[in-house]
Amino acid sequence: MRAGLAALVFAYVLSQFYRAFLAVLTPVLEADLGATKADLATASGAWFLAFALMQIPVGEGLDRLGPRRTAAAALVVGALGAGVFAASTSPGMLTLAMVLIGIGCSPVLMASYYIFARQFSPAIFGTLAGATIGIGSLGNIGASLPLTAAVEAFGWRSTVWALAGVTALTGVLVAALVRDPVRASKEAGGSVLTLLRMPALWPIFAVMIVCYAPAAGLRGLWLGPYFADVHGYTQAQVGQAGLWMGLAMVAGSFAYGPLDRLLGTRKWVIFVGNALTLCCLAGLWLMPEAGPGLALVLFAGIGFFGATFPIVIGHGRAFLPPALTGRGVALINLCGIGSTGILQVVTGRIHATVAAGGVKDAAIPYLSIFAFYVLFIAAGLVIYLFARDRTD
Repeated sequence: MRAGLAALVFAYVLSQFYRAFLAVLTPVLEADLGATKADLATASGAWFLAFALMQIPVGEGLDRLGPRRTAAAALVVGALGAGVFAASTSPGMLTLAMVLIGIGCSPVLMASYYIFARQFSPAIFGTLAGATIGIGSLGNIGASLPLTAAVEAFGWRSTVWALAGVTALTGVLVAALVRDPVRASKEAGGSVLTLLRMPALWPIFAVMIVCYAPAAGLRGLWLGPYFADVHGYTQAQVGQAGLWMGLAMVAGSFAYGPLDRLLGTRKWVIFVGNALTLCCLAGLWLMPEAGPGLALVLFAGIGFFGATFPIVIGHGRAFLPPALTGRGVALINLCGIGSTGILQVVTGRIHATVAAGGVKDAAIPYLSIFAFYVLFIAAGLVIYLFARDRTD
């Protein structure tokens, strides 16, 4: 089982890489394919939307087929998507590629969480979930300075072709090494509708909708254009900025993991963490004169404090019946990934609309995005105040 979990965690490293690598590839894709920022926002959003839409069939697959076949089959599709990306000749092909890659990545984290929920003590779910996110976030780091170096050395097409091969090999390893847990009794079954009829889950859905989208959106798309347009960063400097935010996201994932056990609460760890994320976004919005150093600190703060994703999954998992574990964690995941995909497209439109208004200050379109994220998180936190706390 350890080897199988290691294969799934590596697959999640790839998932984190793919959701973040457009921020670094933006300059070369603009130059080679004529892709605009709105095009790339759409492509990035397509990854998240495809990923999100797959969560319902992924949940069914985990409960009915098990994590081994569900994850291995999807990774083959992801490898195909990476091949399409490497061969792309237009922004439309990039979007198609990101859809296929999103499908390929969609089950890998939930497959690990399914195994944790079914085979480990509930009390350590948050720690295991946080560690998985933390290790997987190495992919986020790989999509920063290392990706920049690879693109400069080998070109972006060769680099992505190599990633396609690695993704296919990972699928083979998952198929060979993962062992499925024993299935839950059919008598305790139900469906997604059963989950939607549980009032305790709705405030958790609300906070999941807002907790991941800002950090993922900024790291996966807007970090590169922001630092290039506003602070004049080169591609290498953008890679370094992405590295720092990626490291902050790794540190945050590990830090949040055991906090529910140490403090005896999940709700207030999640609430305070997202409130601090809101404060960092407000700083970027309200201090446009901030230099690149302070801006980078605030981006890193968003990455660190915004890493509540695994503990939110843990909060929701505490209310799930065993036979619906796969569908339950996938449904909660859908809320986080789906909102991220939608907001990639929305923030792309915000940027394009404000920029088209003829503003002279390059920072103004980005300030509009930061303001939108502040209001978005605030709305989710108000709803989450009504959540029932539960620890294992």
